[in-house]
Amino acid sequence: MSLRRSDRFLAALAVAAVLGAAALADARARRAVARPAAEERARLVARLGLTDPCLFNDARYTRHLSQADRFAPFQDHPRALEHFPSGSLTAGAR
Repeated sequence: MSLRRSDRFLAALAVAAVLGAAALADARARRAVARPAAEERARLVARLGLTDPCLFNDARYTRHLSQADRFAPFQDHPRALEHFPSGSLTAGAR
């Protein structure tokens, strides 16, 4: 017996729904496990007085994006070459 296209679609939809529910359950379990470590990091940040996270580990994006260096005006023009992949993920400093 051959399944109709609509039956195959509904079966695929049901499988996707089950996988989505499993992903949500896994995320909830992982969050519960990671919560103590996140709270400890938050206490460490407060104790050390840290202000901004280091988002990228290369060149001028190592610092907070609001901090410009002497060459920033020349690196952000439209024809400038982007030497680091993180530059495609953030906008230039304003």
